[in-house]
Amino acid sequence: MSELYGATHRSLQDQHDTRRLADRLESLAHGEFDASDREFIERAAFFFLASVDELGRPTVSYKGGAPGFVAITAPDELIFPVYDGNGMFLSLGNIAGSGQVGMLFIDFATPRRLRVQGSARLSSETDLLARYPGAQHVVRVKASHVFVNCGRYIHRLQEDRLSPHIPDAQGEQPFPAWKRIDVIAGSLNADDQARVQRAGGSFPLEQYPGEV
Repeated sequence: MSELYGATHRSLQDQHDTRRLADRLESLAHGEFDASDREFIERAAFFFLASVDELGRPTVSYKGGAPGFVAITAPDELIFPVYDGNGMFLSLGNIAGSGQVGMLFIDFATPRRLRVQGSARLSSETDLLARYPGAQHVVRVKASHVFVNCGRYIHRLQEDRLSPHIPDAQGEQPFPAWKRIDVIAGSLNADDQARVQRAGGSFPLEQYPGEV
């Protein structure tokens, strides 16, 4: 019995005669991080996080930070911080609900991909939050399957520059311009509304310069 594939996967594999290949790839997946996985993950400055809500509706989000913001904390566990976002909490809400996640790490220079599937939970442990100044939450992920993915279709990106919005050692970060958009500003909490005023007030959507 396969832990990765269901009937619909098998149907497509049989249609294209790739069942043997798929079985071989599943046999190479592992439930604990090896030295290569650890090195790749712990130097990553971003990854993509997929999650599903209690109704099975999926979403995917980009998570970024300084290299090392994702840490291996056990043979089959990693953690990552969640910083200030747009307030929707789609990913965290999904994690608090179903807990099932997929993580995709990409190196655009090599190129290389690594996938992690497992179950996640939110943590508010004081020592973990202290590890990440500026973090609102920390997520623990217990891996069930870790496997390398083909990198041949990865585009090579040359620029290697971290976002200036990553919280610094004191947890401080620039106030995001998108919170000053007039259709957004009025719905912010009191602290952010005060920061909008200190930054010069709101502006129309068409004047949004993007985040720099």
